[in-house]
Amino acid sequence: MTATTARAVANVVLASAGVAAAYVVLTTPPLRRLAVRAIEVWLGATVPIYLASQARQAWVESGRGPSTRLGARPSAGLGSGRLT
Repeated sequence: MTATTARAVANVVLASAGVAAAYVVLTTPPLRRLAVRAIEVWLGATVPIYLASQARQAWVESGRGPSTRLGARPSAGLGSGRLT
């Protein structure tokens, strides 16, 4: 058996095992509930982290520096001596 044939056979065996496991999970209600809950937890943890990292990366790539808040002027704070 060549390496290419062995790799193809291994891929077929793994795909068959995956399909069989999916069938068992989808047809067994407790396992289906467990799988749905695991997906909810996984998405609930990873999606916000991904979005925050993408927002941070976009901010860094935009070339903007750190700021305190929108519209704030450094000279307009307390102790600036300006009365408006």
